[in-house]
Amino acid sequence: MTPIITAFAASPDRGRGMARDMRVCWALEEVGQAYEARLLSFAEMKQAAHLARQPFGQIPTYEDDDVTLFETGAIVLHIAERHAGLLPQDAAGRARAVSWMFAALSTVEAALLELETAHFFDAGEPWAETRLPLVQGRVERRLGQLAAHLGERAWLDGGFSAGDLMMVGVLFRFQSALDPFANLADYVARGAARPAFQRAFAAQRAVFQAAQA
Repeated sequence: MTPIITAFAASPDRGRGMARDMRVCWALEEVGQAYEARLLSFAEMKQAAHLARQPFGQIPTYEDDDVTLFETGAIVLHIAERHAGLLPQDAAGRARAVSWMFAALSTVEAALLELETAHFFDAGEPWAETRLPLVQGRVERRLGQLAAHLGERAWLDGGFSAGDLMMVGVLFRFQSALDPFANLADYVARGAARPAFQRAFAAQRAVFQAAQA
């Protein structure tokens, strides 16, 4: 079967490529795998049919002949393992690429999401003034460490891999945090310039525009 992913029928990011289904679409575009999108409203995401695929009522999900998956990292890893192009051929290189996938989600995105929460949801709390500088400091430290590793490389470890796809996908959502780190901003721009990214972005944008029509 042609893989089916679930995505927002009306994305809260207004078609700016920040929803997590974008990372799955990008991976499928990179490996040349056709796919179908099942577009869901917020109400449909909480109904039994979707909860059977995604117990937490989120997107994206992925279905093929063999498996139904949720969690973006797991989906992208599944795609990368089934198709050439997103993981190095040597075992050590593959392991390092997978490490960078985990780092993107667990080390970098987690810190950035905490900062987003502190800015937009905790701002009115009495402890926000004390907490925000601490969270900001953690983000700057993490991004500084990532920038130091990247240096003048084009990609994180050799050629472009699923590790870069996940890392660029994370950083693309938080580009304002990259202002002090020119090499990270360039890294994201390099990823976003890839034809597969552009195709995935255009597809997500078209869904949003159709919802507005």
